[in-house]
Amino acid sequence: MAKNFAEIAFTESVKLQQQKYGSRRSYARMEQMARGNEITENEAEFIAERDGFYLATVGESGFPYVQFRGGPKGFLKVLDARTLAYADFRGNMQYVSVGNLTRNDKAALILMDYARRQRLKIYARIEIIEAKDAPELIAKLQDASYDAQVERAMVLHLEAFDWNCPQHITPRYTIEEIRELNAPLYEHVAKLEAEIARLKAK
Repeated sequence: MAKNFAEIAFTESVKLQQQKYGSRRSYARMEQMARGNEITENEAEFIAERDGFYLATVGESGFPYVQFRGGPKGFLKVLDARTLAYADFRGNMQYVSVGNLTRNDKAALILMDYARRQRLKIYARIEIIEAKDAPELIAKLQDASYDAQVERAMVLHLEAFDWNCPQHITPRYTIEEIRELNAPLYEHVAKLEAEIARLKAK
C-alpha cells in the first residue's frame, strides 16, 4: 500500500537530526498530510518529459548503488496512479541494479528538470519481468525509433513521492531546450540575413 513520503524517509534517526537543527516542527506537519501516494496529472506530465533519471538500490553489502537510466523522452511510463514502468535497455552488462533488486526490491528514483529547477523523488518497489515473459508489456514500453536492445521490463509499484525545493539546483539545458529558447533569435537573424541579401541584390 502506498504511503506518505515522510513515513518512509523520516526514520527515528532522521527525526532526531531535524530536532537538533530546528526543522522538526514543520516536518511533523508534513507527516500528517495525505500526499505523495498517487500519481496525479501534474506528476504524469513531468515524468513524460524526462529522458532519464537516477536510480538507487541497495546490495547485500549494505552499500547503496546509484546509476543513471536514460532513454528517449517519456521512456518511463505511467501505467496507472500507483504504477510506473520502463523498458530496461542493455548497457555495460554489470547488472548491479538488477542484481540488487533480486534481493531487495526497494528503490529510490530522482527525476530532474534542470532547466526549470524541479526535482521529483520517488520511493518504489521494483518488479523485474524478463522481456520474453511479457511481450505485450514490452511492446507498450518500447520506442521503435530508439535503437536499443530491451532485456526486461522494470515495473515500479509506487510507495511514495515528494517534490523537492529548487534550492541549489544549477540550471542546465539540453540542445533541444537551447534551440527552443533561442528560436526568436534564430528567426531574427534569418530575417536580417534575408534583408542583407535583398539589399546586396539591388
